[in-house]
Amino acid sequence: MTPQDYEKLSKPYVPNRPVLKNCLRAFLSGGLICLIGQGIQEVFMAYFDMTSKEAASPTVAVLIIISVILTSFGVYDKLSQWCGAGTAVPITGFANSMCSAALEHRAEGLVLGVGANMFKLAGSVIVFGVVAAFIVGVVYAFLGLGGGHL
Repeated sequence: MTPQDYEKLSKPYVPNRPVLKNCLRAFLSGGLICLIGQGIQEVFMAYFDMTSKEAASPTVAVLIIISVILTSFGVYDKLSQWCGAGTAVPITGFANSMCSAALEHRAEGLVLGVGANMFKLAGSVIVFGVVAAFIVGVVYAFLGLGGGHL
C-alpha cells in the first residue's frame, strides 16, 4: 500500500479540527496571560515606585511562581487543554514544562529524578534559544544593526 492509498483510506476517519475556534482560544488565553503580566507590572510600578524596566524582572518572577503553583495543583494542565497554544506564552509555558517534568520524576530522588529529568523538554528550548540568539546577534553585527558600541 502506498502512502497515497493509505491517506485516501484513512481520510474519512480523521476528525475535523476546529482551527478557527482553537486559534481564537489561543489568542484570548495568551492575551489574558499577557494582560495579567501587565497588571502585575503596573502594581510593581505603582506601589513600589519602580520604572517599567525595574519592574520587568519581578513581574517575570511572579508569573513563573504563579505558573509553578498552578502546575503543582494540576490547574495549569487543565487550562492548557482548553486554551491550547495560548498557554505556551514563553515564560509561563517554560515554567510549566520544567515543573511538570520535576513533579513527574520526584519519586526517583532529587538528583537523579528531579535534577536529571527537569531539563529534558526545557533543555532543547534553552539550546535552540541560545543558538537562535547567537545567529540573530551575528546577523545584526554583520549588518550593523546592533546598538551603539563603546
